[in-house]
Order: sequence, then structure tokens, then C-alpha cells
Amino acid sequence: MALIRVRNLSRVFDVSKPWLNRILERRPKAFLKAVSDVDFDVPARSTYALVGESGSGKSTIGKMLVGLLKPSAGTVEIEGVDLASETDVAKIDAVRSDIQMIFQDPYASLNPRWRVKDVIVEPVASRGESTEGLAQRLLEQVGLSALDADKFPHEFSGGQRQRICIARALSSEPKLIVCDEPTSALDVSVQAQVLNLMSDLKDEFGLTYVLISHDLTVVRHMADCIGVLYLGRLVEQASPDELFEKPKHPYTQMLLAAAPQMDGFGREVPPPVGEIPDPINPPSGCAFHPRCPMSQDICRTQRPEMRQLGQARVACHLAEVKQDG
Repeated sequence: MALIRVRNLSRVFDVSKPWLNRILERRPKAFLKAVSDVDFDVPARSTYALVGESGSGKSTIGKMLVGLLKPSAGTVEIEGVDLASETDVAKIDAVRSDIQMIFQDPYASLNPRWRVKDVIVEPVASRGESTEGLAQRLLEQVGLSALDADKFPHEFSGGQRQRICIARALSSEPKLIVCDEPTSALDVSVQAQVLNLMSDLKDEFGLTYVLISHDLTVVRHMADCIGVLYLGRLVEQASPDELFEKPKHPYTQMLLAAAPQMDGFGREVPPPVGEIPDPINPPSGCAFHPRCPMSQDICRTQRPEMRQLGQARVACHLAEVKQDG
């Protein structure tokens, strides 16, 4: 049984101007569809990665997984419980205690007025459980000193702060950790240290990760399965080997072509074409067709459905053509 089951997940934001402005300017309400009909499963003790450009809906999905946002439509089931519709408070509390999140900015997510020990044990203390020595043990597990427990967040470097965030996430002994760009604010050498730590902790504690990132090199070495998002929709899902060796969607191909490569010195790669369309007024049919070099009439009129193709799932009318060509 999958730890996470996401079905037809959508999220719409009302981005309209204030009522009086709309009346004076004779403008209708404006709605932004940040996530549109997303489906995926995440087995226990695995890492599922969501990748895509800024504005593709990655962080919105992450917030819905942990319950910070409610879906506009669809369901998110964690351990068989839909937090948005479940009415049994005991079930909701049990599932919520199994979920934690690591945010992108390690300093903004730490209370600057609290000592590190109080930050780390907060998820446990809020439930009234004993926290004796917990912060010190967790600090040592993430590669810091137990003596750091009495310090304040500003006394640490960015990489050390992210380790503190990881320690806080581990304090409640969760099963699922949603990682929203956990290393994007760090130097490359520090990124490697944090990612190696996360990988070791996953094996040690049997964790399940949902890893949100725009860095393909990160997800290739961390993920068991990768989902590629474009304008709020999942356009391809495959294992890292399948995705990097045989990308089927033209957007995935564009992302991989633009990514830095160790053996790519001197190579000439055309830059990605165009910008992500306005999500308030998205294109008809396939949302990627204005940027796709192989788009045809069907792409402009019919929205492709997600379907199985080989070992991958892809939402593209012409995926077979690209695969054969």
C-alpha cells in the first residue's frame, strides 16, 4: 500500500482585485490554477521528486501534502486518511504526527528568539511528551554538537541551520518528510553534505521523502521516482534512469538539455524557448504547445491525458514519435 495517494489534485487561487476596483474597472474575477488534476503514488520508504520551473506548482503540492493548504478538488491520502475531508480527530492527529516539512530557507523557518533546543523539540513539546535530552541526541545525529543546543539560530552557518531544521523534522519520529528545495540556498559543497545526511537518515529511520527541487542533478541521485510538472500539471513520471536516458515529453527533454553537464564543456545548446504562459489565462490544449518544437493542431486543441508508455507515464500526444525519432 502506498503511503501517499494523490488523485485529481487541483488548487485554484482567487487573485482578483478588490471588489471596488473590479466594479470601477469593469473587470471580472481572476483565478489562478496552480495545480491541475495531478495523480501520483509514493510507496513507503521511497523518495518521490517533483521538478519543474518556477511557477509550475511544486511548492503548492508540497503544502497540500502536509495540510498547509486545502485542495480545491481531488484528494490527498496519507496512510489512507484524507486530511481535508476526514472528520475523526484522532485519525487526523495520528497522521499529522507522522508528517514533517523541511523548508527552503533554513533561517526564515527558525524562530530567531528561541534557543536551538526549543526549536528542535517543539513538535514533541506541543503534544505534551517528554523532551529530556532529545535536542542533544538529534543534534549529534545530524552532525552537530550537543553543546549547540543552547545557542541561537543566528550563531550558525546556512548548512548548519538546515541540519537544525532536519533535526526538528526528525524529533516527532515522522514517516513522511516533505522537503521543499532543502538545499537551494546552500553552497554546492554544503548541498552535498546535507543530501548525504538526508540519504543516511532515510535508511536509518525508514523515512519517506517528497523532494521538491528544480535541480535535476539533486533528484537524479536522491529519487526513486521523478514527476515533472509544467504549469501545474504532471507531464511525465519515470524512474531516474528512464527519465534521464529516454525522456519522452518535450518539456523534459528541454530541461535536460539545459542542465549543466560534467562533460559538456564547450557544447552549444540552444536556450529554452519562451516563458511559462500566464497561469491565469493558460493556452488551450496542451499548455506546452507554444514552446514545443513539434506541436501540431491536436496539441493546440486537445489536452493530452496522462498515460502509460513503456516504463514511464507521459502526457503528450506525440510521445511515441519522439521516442522513435
